[in-house]
Amino acid sequence: MYKTFIIIQREYLTRVRKKTFIISTLLFPLLYFGLIFGMGYLAENSKQVLNIALIDESGYFKQTELDQENAVDPSSKVSLVSSKATDVLRDPEAAGFDGFIRMPALDWQRGNDSIFLESKKSYGSGTTSAVQAKLNRIWNRIKNDSLSIDESQQAILQMSQLSIRPKNMEDANANANLAEVIGYIAGFLIYFILLIYGSQVMMGVMEEKTNRIAEVLVSSVRPFQMMMGKIIGIGAVALTQFLLWIGFVFLIYNVTKASGNNMSAASEIVGTMQEVITGINMPLILFCFGFYFLGGFFFYSSLYAAIGSAVNEDLREAQSLSFPVTMLVIISIALMTTAIANPTGPIAVWGSLIPFSSPIVMMARIPYGVPGTVPWWQLGLSMLLLILGFLGTVWFAAKIYRTGILMYGKKPSWGEMLKWVFRKS
Repeated sequence: MYKTFIIIQREYLTRVRKKTFIISTLLFPLLYFGLIFGMGYLAENSKQVLNIALIDESGYFKQTELDQENAVDPSSKVSLVSSKATDVLRDPEAAGFDGFIRMPALDWQRGNDSIFLESKKSYGSGTTSAVQAKLNRIWNRIKNDSLSIDESQQAILQMSQLSIRPKNMEDANANANLAEVIGYIAGFLIYFILLIYGSQVMMGVMEEKTNRIAEVLVSSVRPFQMMMGKIIGIGAVALTQFLLWIGFVFLIYNVTKASGNNMSAASEIVGTMQEVITGINMPLILFCFGFYFLGGFFFYSSLYAAIGSAVNEDLREAQSLSFPVTMLVIISIALMTTAIANPTGPIAVWGSLIPFSSPIVMMARIPYGVPGTVPWWQLGLSMLLLILGFLGTVWFAAKIYRTGILMYGKKPSWGEMLKWVFRKS
């Protein structure tokens, strides 16, 4: 046990002292900070105000109404021009417009879908939606006037809308919209952690094997102790970095909460974060995230360690052997999207119980509510199966590791590696 602890300490200290660890740890909060304020800055400075000419052949649209809408919503400008304005049709930019809309003779009872904003450039829906909303507001008033609906009746029609939201009877904190966001964030975080740090375990084992360091270590410790030391050491590095990121996020959250009032986009992000923190069972989610983070890491990193011990310095060989393991992680992401769409469906339930997919799929289900959506027995069984799965993969990987770590000059296949597993000692 003491020798295993020495290996853990070596792996941990060696990696946390590297410049790459320090840079990547600081880079994430900086990117996060830049995301919050950068989005607000870009949103305010990248808006494009379109100046659109309206050629109205319907006779419904008046310049006075357009001027009123332009004053209320300055994100775009629509001006009425004569249907005989051939210069606008021929070259709208030369006429001082970004494009034009030819409004055909409309039937207020049916409308018309064949209306286009024609221009010499292609504009995205985010830019043209302001023009569409502006014309639709005028068109709605035209329909209301045609039906003799006054302003008080219009207000009643706009207010009397049915709003149906899901409510979990078992968990008052459950919120479907927040659960979807939390599920995606937690699932993808574990996904990236498994791939990044799992591959680091594989590359670390390959490096020691290539440099013949493993031969020296095996003479002092058993292969199983060396493998576990490397897995736990790198896992501790991943956990340290993640906890630092969490601390930076909460620090930036408090800073942006105090100063975000000056930027609308940043304020919206901060408000959403505050809603997320107060609208769900955060202690349970954090506990489960830590458990599935560690359980999933140990499950997959033991397999990556086994692969690293079996291959030599050929990186393509390592990628080929690790492809089935990587595919399991990718399949888990596919199952996660199904689980978020239907968290109580059979795919979601089985995906959250099977050890290879439960770290990602279960974390997509838990934000929907425990025990309402995820019964306690499913959560407990999922944790138990993940622990058993981890112990099974450690035994499986240790068998391969014991033989592969001292084997050189041979390219093993998965079939040959399976023979190592069931070979008698």
